[in-house]
Amino acid sequence: MNICLLGYRSNPYSGGQGVYLRHLSRALVREGHRVDVISGPPYPQLDPSVRLIKIESLDLYSEANQARAFKRKYLSSLTDLIEYFDTMLGGFPEPYTFGRRLVRYFKFHKPQYDIIHDNQSLSYGVLTLQKMGYPIVSTIHHPITRDLEIALSAEAQWGMRLLIRRWHSFLRMQKKVIRELQHLVTVSEAARQDIAAAFDISADRLQVVHNGIDLDRFKPLPDIPRETNRLMTTASADAPLKGVHYLLKALAQVAKKIPTIKLCLLGRLKPGGETEKLIDALHVRDLIEFHTDVSDQQMVELYARASIAIVPSIYEGFGFPAGEAMACGVPVISTTGGALPEVIGSAGDLVPPADPDALAVAILALLADPKKMAHQGALGRSRIEDKFQWRTAANQFVQYYQQVVELNHVA
Repeated sequence: MNICLLGYRSNPYSGGQGVYLRHLSRALVREGHRVDVISGPPYPQLDPSVRLIKIESLDLYSEANQARAFKRKYLSSLTDLIEYFDTMLGGFPEPYTFGRRLVRYFKFHKPQYDIIHDNQSLSYGVLTLQKMGYPIVSTIHHPITRDLEIALSAEAQWGMRLLIRRWHSFLRMQKKVIRELQHLVTVSEAARQDIAAAFDISADRLQVVHNGIDLDRFKPLPDIPRETNRLMTTASADAPLKGVHYLLKALAQVAKKIPTIKLCLLGRLKPGGETEKLIDALHVRDLIEFHTDVSDQQMVELYARASIAIVPSIYEGFGFPAGEAMACGVPVISTTGGALPEVIGSAGDLVPPADPDALAVAILALLADPKKMAHQGALGRSRIEDKFQWRTAANQFVQYYQQVVELNHVA
C-alpha cells in the first residue's frame, strides 16, 4: 500500500507522538509498504526508507521570546497570523494551523495515497481531506480532556486556570472533528473507554491497535552492571499528568531510609517552575541526576544501570516509558493510571495514582527484594516480546487500512 502518516508536531525526544510515527512508519515499510510522513516541526527522526515531507509552521514554542519572533512576512499569510496571535493570546493553534497548511499542500500537489493516517491532529483540515474523498484513519492516543482536568486540579490560582483553559481551547475543534471522522483508532482498551466518554461517542467506533516497543533498540545490556538504589523515570517533568511531583515526594521519604538513593530523571525542567521549586523545598536536588534530549541508545544504557524504573503518571493512554523499561529488563513500579495496568499486567508493581506514600512503600519493598527485582525484570521483557511488537501493530493496521479503503470505494 501507499501510506501517508500525519503529525502536526513530532518531537523525537519527548512525548509519544514522535515515537509513534517513527516506529509505525518503519514497521510498515518492513512489511513491504511505501510510507510518507507529513509533519510539522519539531520533525520526527525517521528510518531512511521513510520519506519525510515537512510542513513548516512558525514553531513559536521553540522561541525564547515569542513576541519578538514576529516577522513582516506573516502579514501575507492568514494561517501565519492566526498561529502567531493565537499563541500570543495563550492558545495552542498548531493542530488547527497544521490542518490548514495540510489542505493547501494536498490541493497544490495532489498526492495519491491509498490511505492517510492522522496522528491525533484531529483538525478541520483532516476532516476536509475526508470530504475530498481521501480514505482517512485517525489515531487518538488518549482524550486530551484528561490533561485539562488534571492540569486544572493541580492549579489553585484562578488566573492560571483561565490560561490553562485558554491553551486547551483547541479541544472544541477536536470534539467536533472526532464526531465526523469515520475511522478512529486508539492504543488501548482503557483509552477506548475514556475517549468514548470524553467525546460522547460510542466505544464501538474505536478500533484498538496496541502500540509496539522497538525490541531491537530497547533490550537488556548485560555488560552494563545495574547500580544499587538507582531509580529512573522518563516522565515530562513539568506536566501534572505525568505525576513527577508525587515521585519527588516519594523520593524524599525513601531517602530517609536509604540516604544513597538516586533518581535519574529524563525531562527538561522549566527554570523556576513548580517542579524545581518542589525539588528545593524537599531538599532532594543532590539525589537527582538530570538528562535531556537523550538518544535511544543513551536511554537504553541508562535503563541498564537502573535498579527500578518508576512510572508515576496520573494517566497514560498507553505508556511507552513502562513498555520500554520492561523491554530493557528493568523491574517496574507504576501507577494504575489509564492503560498502564494493561501494559504491565503482572510483570510489575502497581500503586494508585497521586499517592506518594504508596509509591515510597513500593520502592522500599522492591529494593529490599533482589530476587523479586530480577524475576520482574525477566517477566517484563517476556511480556513485551509476547504482546507489544511494532510488526504486530503494523499488520493489524494494514488489515484495518484495507477495510477502510474497501468501504471508501463502496461509498
